[in-house]
Amino acid sequence: MTAAKFLTSASAPGGFPRDDVPEVAFVGRSNSGKSSAINAVTGAKKLARVSKTPGRTQLVNFFEIAPGRRVVDLPGYGFAKVSPSVRESWRGLIEAYLGRRPNLRGLVVTLDIRRGVTALDRTMLDWAESLGLPLLLLLTKADKVSRNEAAKQRGAVLREAPPGTSVAVFSALTGQGVDEARAVLERWFSGEAKDAASGQKEAPGGVHGA
Repeated sequence: MTAAKFLTSASAPGGFPRDDVPEVAFVGRSNSGKSSAINAVTGAKKLARVSKTPGRTQLVNFFEIAPGRRVVDLPGYGFAKVSPSVRESWRGLIEAYLGRRPNLRGLVVTLDIRRGVTALDRTMLDWAESLGLPLLLLLTKADKVSRNEAAKQRGAVLREAPPGTSVAVFSALTGQGVDEARAVLERWFSGEAKDAASGQKEAPGGVHGA
């Protein structure tokens, strides 16, 4: 995944590119390390813009990581310091993308390992499960906790995750979990995992607090 490049950004569903290329989407609570995870997994250090300011990703960003393969960076959810109208716009974008994208092969959710699964994360996981999306949970910032604490958190997250979910302890700084994440994405792109349900499903409740 070294030939990754930016394709386009969309502020509304009408700006999404054609859905004829397999995609894997990344989503996560604001400041959960999503952009750093995308850069680490794709091997392109500056592909997704990394910022210490939560809520920086405000559009749906599409990247080509290889011919016929895309990674999609969705707006972070749970960032409170924006207006209600902006939060509603972000939520609508996430819902429009996840619920109506038939070429979506799987969803990567970034969780700060120090927080575990928050209420907003749980809403996202439940919704993804209702859509039949394969899930990979990256427990980011693992370099900030001990190995024992990381193992404990992974076990706790596994108990909360939907059946069949992949969970990886991850650090963009040290590279921990990068190969594991790449292997999951490879399975999804190659069609070895269950394909996403064919769009137009409307999940009850959607994503709240985006």
